[in-house]
Amino acid sequence: MLLQILGTAAGGGVPQWNCACPGCAGARSHPERRRRHASAAIRAGDRWFVINATPDIADQVEFCGTPVPGSRDTPLAGVILTDAELDHTLGLARLREASSVDVIATPAVTGALCDRLRMNDVLSPYTRLTWHELPEDRPVRLGGSVTVRAVRVSGKRPRYAADADAGGAWSVALVLADGDRTAIYAPCLADWPPSLDSVFAMADCVIIDGTFWDDDEPRRMGISEKTATQMGHLPITWTAGPLSRLPARRRLYTHLNNTNPLVDPTAPAHASLAALGIEVAPDRTVIEL
Repeated sequence: MLLQILGTAAGGGVPQWNCACPGCAGARSHPERRRRHASAAIRAGDRWFVINATPDIADQVEFCGTPVPGSRDTPLAGVILTDAELDHTLGLARLREASSVDVIATPAVTGALCDRLRMNDVLSPYTRLTWHELPEDRPVRLGGSVTVRAVRVSGKRPRYAADADAGGAWSVALVLADGDRTAIYAPCLADWPPSLDSVFAMADCVIIDGTFWDDDEPRRMGISEKTATQMGHLPITWTAGPLSRLPARRRLYTHLNNTNPLVDPTAPAHASLAALGIEVAPDRTVIEL
């Protein structure tokens, strides 16, 4: 199995266009600190599936290969969505030059994008979106021996669907398998129940939500009146212990907010995670299992 981390930032990227916090200022002064929106790609046979269609997708899919000269061909086979948040779905519009786009998502996510955002109607003059269910009860084959299934991790709905039924699979972790190798990608994590331990324990690689360093960070930095957990993200100070105890060969954080001290590579927080055997994924990290 080959995974490519295409981006590791939370909403707005790093730096954010309208922010001068230390993380954003540092990324402007040191361009190597810039982070694109959180996304990944998995190779399935000779094609690639992108996980989440971010506003940066046009740059991100360059890793998957280039079109044949004089054609509209692409190694991109489709998009897998972990949720319906704008930062993970606006990139679908940037794929409008394709003759068709296959999208794999849970029913809750598909319903929000089709019924609330009317994505099919908006893009129908340009391309055809073909929707496929992302099931929770069984894996589906992507290509070759690679499969994917969903594990529900949050009922957090995007703001544009705040009044929708909260009972659906609004945010999921992806269990990606290739033979006896398994990776889990979970850029949003609102809870870590005991049942999730058994799912994470079977993985060779676990990549999870690292949006905020501690629970009070959003309030302390003045970006919200809510705590991290109230915003639907378990802080790293809560998850680092359980993550460090997993038997996975690689354990990584992604989806870093611009206020997170980890966006500064010189921050002491990096050393504390490294001591636990945990990595902070840089953009373009390649993971081969």
